[in-house]
Amino acid sequence: MLRFATKSLLVAWASPYSVMGLMIGGLGMLWGGKCRFRDGAIEFYEGGTGWFVRHLPPGVHTAGFTLGHVILGQTGVGLILVGAHERIHVRQFERWGPLMGPAYLLASAWVWLHGLDPYRDNPFEVEAFDEAP
Repeated sequence: MLRFATKSLLVAWASPYSVMGLMIGGLGMLWGGKCRFRDGAIEFYEGGTGWFVRHLPPGVHTAGFTLGHVILGQTGVGLILVGAHERIHVRQFERWGPLMGPAYLLASAWVWLHGLDPYRDNPFEVEAFDEAP
């Protein structure tokens, strides 16, 4: 019972981002996208969602993108390949909640100002790549 209550609080804490992910994924489904629940996250892929992910700044090299408990991807196979990495980000959203977006962007800006790669050297990505390369 305590575990369920704790998990419910974590889901609620990350929910502002999950709602954004659900909206993007829901719109993506209107244009042929697909949805599934896998390993504690809702995954949207292909169709309009795939188009959205391909048009993020990293472009076609982005296999998955996490918002709260929602993972958006180009393809279902791509999401399987990056699933462990993206679930690290789900845990980060559970930890940081509504502060995750600003914290991630500030971390990217900090490392960029210090001459490092704003994606690969971002501490959130370092953690995810260390645990799930």
